[in-house]
Amino acid sequence: MVRKISMSQFRSKVRQAQNKQKQAIAKYNREVKQHNQKIKHAVNKYNSEVRKYNTRVRANRQKISSELRRMQSNSTTINYQAIRTSAISLNAQYEHLDSRESEFLDAENGARFLDLSEQENANSLETSNILESEDSPAKIDSSLLLKTEIGNILESMSPDLNNRWKGALFSLSPSNPDAARHFCTSAREVFIQILDINAPDSLVINSDRNCEKTERGEPTRRAKIKYLLHKAGILSSAAVDFVDEDVKNVLSLFRVFNDGTHGSSSKFSIEKLMAIKTRVESGISYLSSISTHA
Repeated sequence: MVRKISMSQFRSKVRQAQNKQKQAIAKYNREVKQHNQKIKHAVNKYNSEVRKYNTRVRANRQKISSELRRMQSNSTTINYQAIRTSAISLNAQYEHLDSRESEFLDAENGARFLDLSEQENANSLETSNILESEDSPAKIDSSLLLKTEIGNILESMSPDLNNRWKGALFSLSPSNPDAARHFCTSAREVFIQILDINAPDSLVINSDRNCEKTERGEPTRRAKIKYLLHKAGILSSAAVDFVDEDVKNVLSLFRVFNDGTHGSSSKFSIEKLMAIKTRVESGISYLSSISTHA
C-alpha cells in the first residue's frame, strides 16, 4: 500500500533532495578545484625546476666553452701537465656522456646526474686554468678556505670523515708553504673512504661475483663506481667512464702535490689554494650525491 504524504511533506522531501544535490555538486566542484590547484602547483614546480636546470646548464656550458678557450690560449709554459691532461681527458669523457643524454632522461636521477657531471667538467677545466695562471691573484678572504658546504654530508656518512675534512681544511693556511700537499694528503683519505663506506667490498662482490678485482682480490675503484651507479638506477658504460675519470681527475691533484712535482714555488696564492679546495670539495659532493641515491 502506497503511503500518502501531505503537500508540505512532499515539498520538504524535494528540498532535501535539492540540498543533497547542491552539496554533492559543491563537493565535486571543491574536489575539482583542489585537483586543478594541485596540478597547477605541480606544473609550476616542474617549470620552476626546468628553468633552474636550464639556467645551470647554460651557465655550465658557457663556463666549459670559456675554460677550453682559455686553456687553448695558454699552451706555452705548462707547470701542471698531469692536471691539464686529466682535465682534457675528463672533458672528452663528458662529451661522450652528453652524447648519450637520452639514456638518462627516463631515469629518476638521470637529469640531475647529467647536470652535476657537467658541473664537474667545468670545475675541472677551471681548476687547471687557475693553477696555470700567472695573472695577479684576486683578493680572497683567507677565512673562506675554512668554510665548507659538505660537512653535513660527511657527518651523515661518518663523523670521522667530517673530522678528516676539517683537518684538511685547517692545513690550507696561506702561511703554510706546503699547504697544497698537506691538504691533499688528508683529503685523499676522505675521498677514498666515501667509496669504501658506500660500496663495501663484500656488497660489491655479492652484487657481481665477476666484478673487476685487484691482484689482492678486492673490487677495483671502477667496480665500486659501477655498483653505486647500478643502485642509483643510472648505470651505463658512459656513466661509469665519466665518474671513474672524474675520480682520477681529483686524484691527479693529490698525486702531483704529494709527489712534490708542482711548479717552481710550493707556496700558493689564496686564489690557487681556493681552486684546489673547491675542486676537491666538488668532487666529494659529486661522488656523495651518487652514493646518496644508491
